[in-house]
Amino acid sequence: MNEAFVGGLRFTLDLSQPLYEQVLNQIRNSVAKGEIALGDKMPSVRELAQALKINPNTVMRAYQELERDGLTETRRGQGTFITTDAGKVESIRRQLAEKAVEEFLGKMRGLGYDWPDIERILREKGGETA
Repeated sequence: MNEAFVGGLRFTLDLSQPLYEQVLNQIRNSVAKGEIALGDKMPSVRELAQALKINPNTVMRAYQELERDGLTETRRGQGTFITTDAGKVESIRRQLAEKAVEEFLGKMRGLGYDWPDIERILREKGGETA
């Protein structure tokens, strides 16, 4: 695994998986967790590609996907910035949470657990907050 710090962000790349997806997902997760603030400037495509030792086209593809999601915006002559729309960030955060839950439930059902079992395990491990 390759690890690099760029513009205050930490990237960990696994060369056995698609690089563009890893860059995309790590930026999405960093925004969702608040590690990148609304309106923050992203590293340039060239800067990120050089730091991660990957092709600039790979970074460009991830940046284009982020812009399609509405998570970033490109300002001509200034660079790429995280959106200032808190609602958009919350929407992405919610999507990531739902995906994590779906994956978790799929794994638990694959192990033969039904909902009452899953709920019991969650209560034991997570404690009750209600």
